[in-house]
Order: sequence, then C-alpha cells, then structure tokens
Amino acid sequence: MRTNWRLAYKILSMILLTYAVVAGLTLKLPYELPIIYESIRNLFFHVGMWFTMILVLLISFIFSLLYLKNFKPAHDQVALEAAQVGLLFGMLGIFTGMFWANETWGAPWVRDPKLNGAALSLLVYFAYLILRSSLGDEEKRARISAVYNIFAFVLMIIFIGILPRLGGDSLHPGQAGSPLTVAELDPTLRRVFYPAILGWISLAAWILEIKVRILRLKDI
Repeated sequence: MRTNWRLAYKILSMILLTYAVVAGLTLKLPYELPIIYESIRNLFFHVGMWFTMILVLLISFIFSLLYLKNFKPAHDQVALEAAQVGLLFGMLGIFTGMFWANETWGAPWVRDPKLNGAALSLLVYFAYLILRSSLGDEEKRARISAVYNIFAFVLMIIFIGILPRLGGDSLHPGQAGSPLTVAELDPTLRRVFYPAILGWISLAAWILEIKVRILRLKDI
C-alpha cells in the first residue's frame, strides 16, 4: 500500500509538471497587465518554486525540533537533506525571479525589500551548510546545527514575510503597490497555477525521498 502511494504521487508530479509547463507556455492569457504582460507566465514557475522552498524548509525546521527532542540521528539527516532541497528550489526561484525582473523592471536585480530578504534567507541557509561542514564531532554538529536551523527558519519568515511588509511599497507582486495578487488571478490562470504549485511540491518530495533513501543505504 505504501509503495503504491509513493508511485502514485511521483506519477502525479510528472503529470502536473508536464501540464504546468505546456499550459504555462501556450496558454492564451485572459488579459494583459501593465508592466507584466507576457512575463506573467513565469508565475507558474517562479512562485511555485518559492512556495516549495518554504514548505521544504518547514520540514527541515520540524525535523530539527524533533532531533532536539529525542536526539535521533535520522531526524538530523532529514533536516539536512530537506535544507539542501529547499536551497535548490530557492536558487531556482532566484534565477526565475531574476529573469522576470529583467523583463518587467529592466534589470535582473533591483533594490527591493522582498528581493533583498530572499537573498538574505538563502545566505542564512548556506551558512547552515558551512556550519555543518566545519564541525567534526557528529553529535555536537547535529545539536548546534539543529539550533541554528530553527533560528534560520524564523529569520527566513522575518526576511521574506514580515520586513517587506513593514518596508512600505514594493515592486514585487503581492506586496503594497503591486499590480497583481494571487487572489486577483483570472480563473484561467488559476487552473494552471494551482496544479503547478502541487507539481513542484511533489517533485521536491520526490527528490527529498531519494536523498534520504540514499543516506539510509549508506548506513546499512
């Protein structure tokens, strides 16, 4: 039964992502938004990758909490692997965001609180990986890294969720002064947007599962 479920979500992931890519690139847009225009197609890629990053880093955060509760090495390993997958999708989100920014704002990077917060968040998690590699003792590394990882997730929420809202107007969609929010999406776009979100999340779960299984095979 468990094997069937794993196979089902992997097949679902491939179907959803294929649909998102094909429909996202060929869909006839229901309207044209000022400044954004055709680049709104990136909504199905960039936003989904960031949602996925946050969810996977939440998993990493939870497993760090679990490690500090019971000190099981397996929980520390999952926290590490989830952080790596989260960083992967964060970097993909940055690159797709830079492409979008270049098309809409005329430069791949501008001084914007949301963008700066995203960059800081990724740097915090890269520091997490560096911290782990600098500690030799396994138990000490796991404990210190778990504590750091918990604070890293809190900092990420502050950097991308709280400070940009306190910083006033932002060029970034969904913030003050933005021409677009998810709630305002045309139903035609939503029919691609939500499956794309599920597809990216399923892909991340697939990658994380593979990484964890490889680790467990090494321990045998």
